Formats: sequence, C-alpha cells, structure tokens
Amino acid sequence: MIKMAEVDLKTKYGTFHEVLFYDGQKEAIAFYMGDISEGEDVLCRVHSSCIHAHIFNSVECECREEMAIAQQLIQKEGCGIVIWLEQEGKGNGHYALLKSIPFKRAGMPQAEAYEAAGFQKDARDFSAAAKILKALNIKSITMLTNNQKKVNTLTQHGITISGTKSLEL
Repeated sequence: MIKMAEVDLKTKYGTFHEVLFYDGQKEAIAFYMGDISEGEDVLCRVHSSCIHAHIFNSVECECREEMAIAQQLIQKEGCGIVIWLEQEGKGNGHYALLKSIPFKRAGMPQAEAYEAAGFQKDARDFSAAAKILKALNIKSITMLTNNQKKVNTLTQHGITISGTKSLEL
C-alpha cells in the first residue's frame, strides 16, 4: 500500500484525518481521529462503498447509518479509524446490486439475493484494510462490525483484534 495524499477534513462528527492509499489497482481510504499510531484497542470500522446509501440516500440498506454510528462512536471515544474500501455490491459491483434488488424486495436477505442473481454472496476482500492498519502502525483494534468475515480476514493477515462492537441501528 502506498500513501498517496492526506488531509484533515471537518465533518459533523469532528475533524478526521484522511489518508488515501493505493495498491496498484484500487484506492482505499483511512479516515481517523486521534492518535492511532501504536494504538491499542483502537475502534475500527471497515466499510465498503454503497452508492445507493451514501450517494442516493436509499432507505433499503443500513450502510449510511452504519457509517454515521461508527463516526459518532469514534467521536465519543476521541480516537478511532474508518477504512473505506471500494467494494460496491459486496464486492460484486453495482450491476450485481441492481440485479439483486428484485430478489431482496421479494424478501431475501441481501447475500442470498446476490446469489439468486448469479453472483457471490460476498465477494469482498478485506486484506487491504489489514495492510492499512499495519502501515499506520496500529497495535490492536476493536472492530465495529457484525461481520465475522471481516474479523477472520484481518486476523489471518496478522491484525490483533481485541474485541468487536455491534453497530446498533
């Protein structure tokens, strides 16, 4: 992972520091507050892009609310990081998301709707997040997630996870 650029950004949840990374194929963003270097039990949200929620304000998923809750928790703690990965449609792309909507509206959970539309339930790869955490020299994290795949992937890539915290909506 190569650091490309960084800047402070004022948000409604306080000032965060944004660092843009590039791995030769995709960009990823570390968005953090406080002194995280050498940090232990740093609150960490690994978040994938969601055009419908973040751009179009869709009410059919929780992505926007999860991001807001993560930023609020980090603001309250005074320290934490969000890692933004370009993995629209659970890594299947926006086309897959569009093709899965009729199945979701028929009552299927999102992962099964992707599969019914001919895609993987979850094609995301969270290894870039592990590389970013290492590049920023974070010792251990408390993950803000309900997704065991994120926990497993980061652990497999050498990240110490001291616990998880659910994002209650």
